[in-house]
Amino acid sequence: MERTTLRRRALAAGTATVAVGALALAGLTGVASADPAGGTAAPVSADSLSPGLLAAMERDLGLDADDARSRIANEYRAAAVAAGLEKSLGADFAGARVSGEKATLTVSTTDASHAARITGAGAKAEVVAHSLDRLEGVKEALDRAAQRKAPVDVPVWYVDVEANRVVVNAASTAAGTAFLKAAGADSSLVTVARSAEKPRTFADLRGGDAYYMNGSGRCSIGFSVKRGTQNGFATAGHCGRVGTTTNGFNQQAQGTFQGSTFPGRDYAWVATNANWTPRPTVNGYGRGDVTVAGSTASVVGASVCRSGSTTGWHCGTIQQLNTSVTYPEGTISGVTRTSVCAEPGDSGGSYISGNQAQGVTSGGSGNCSSGGTTYFQPLNPLLQAYGLTLVTSGTPTDPPTTPPTDPPTDPPGGTWAAGTAYAAGATVTYGGATYRCLQAHTAQPGWTPAAVPALWQRI
Repeated sequence: MERTTLRRRALAAGTATVAVGALALAGLTGVASADPAGGTAAPVSADSLSPGLLAAMERDLGLDADDARSRIANEYRAAAVAAGLEKSLGADFAGARVSGEKATLTVSTTDASHAARITGAGAKAEVVAHSLDRLEGVKEALDRAAQRKAPVDVPVWYVDVEANRVVVNAASTAAGTAFLKAAGADSSLVTVARSAEKPRTFADLRGGDAYYMNGSGRCSIGFSVKRGTQNGFATAGHCGRVGTTTNGFNQQAQGTFQGSTFPGRDYAWVATNANWTPRPTVNGYGRGDVTVAGSTASVVGASVCRSGSTTGWHCGTIQQLNTSVTYPEGTISGVTRTSVCAEPGDSGGSYISGNQAQGVTSGGSGNCSSGGTTYFQPLNPLLQAYGLTLVTSGTPTDPPTTPPTDPPTDPPGGTWAAGTAYAAGATVTYGGATYRCLQAHTAQPGWTPAAVPALWQRI
């Protein structure tokens, strides 16, 4: 299959010390408080997850509804534990991943003295030779070389945390070796793997719904967002340039691309007109919409589902983070590699784990008949790049009809606000104290700095 940007033409309209309990609870109603010393979180309550998402996980991952709920709960807990251990292990951290139906968390380190800390947090400890920082340094050298000149016959490269190496997928060993030489990368840390993969972008206000660019090509909405009072949605950068106009799934005037980056990254946002109301939902394509509650990033091995206007709902797992992939238009870095299938027209659509937004569909190879590999642009960097706020179940989407009759009791004051995307290192004030953000996230009601030490550190 040729690597090419595919824009589907529509034939007809519509045609982080570890304190994990608070973060694990924040994502899903009904998840029991996680035990930092280990143990399995209780299954999610039946009404917390979309029937469509559960059905897709059963079809694509072979999980019944109870197993899917339990796995998602465990994955939420694993993400919180992994973030905390990454911070506390510092330069000795070598990656994290989940595996098996129970999403067992393994955390790697280069220092065996950290094993007790890792197991005490409820994860399996693994001692390896190379830190994540060292491996990502090698990958960054490859990224810089690709920005100077896109490599020939080298479609994908990434850090494989399980193998503790950088992997370069190439059409031939010679092509991979030439790329390493051009980048000046340490080849002793790299495995060159033969691959026939030929990624291309899937181009052709509810996540997963179709929209049309300049009346021709079709892509899919990622997630509803706001910038101040301006409504809009996040999507893929290759779907349109700044100034490109869009029509909605009903072919009615919808909006205009305000920011777009491609190649290099693959993200964009569209500002919509007053006829379109942003909703915190993702299209379940006949099986019930999924409500978006936040954007906490999942770890390697976690389940993830995708909604798109060509193929609807499909699920799989996260294979690698911070992957680089070469399309005919250039190299994209920082995307996440998954086992989920997609096809032209799905580009820009929603990736979600449980009710936590993960990113927007970029491109890939294969299809949903024979299977494939797909990459998504993580959502939090997109929100931060354009100063956007994710619309979630805790975000008011319509103004109240009457003002509140009673003032709130004991107002905390400060700059922290629910619905805001915070980058790691950002500082806020709350309740008269100052806090530093430990991991990137979109704040939800109840995730106040004082209540969630996995996300905020008082300074």
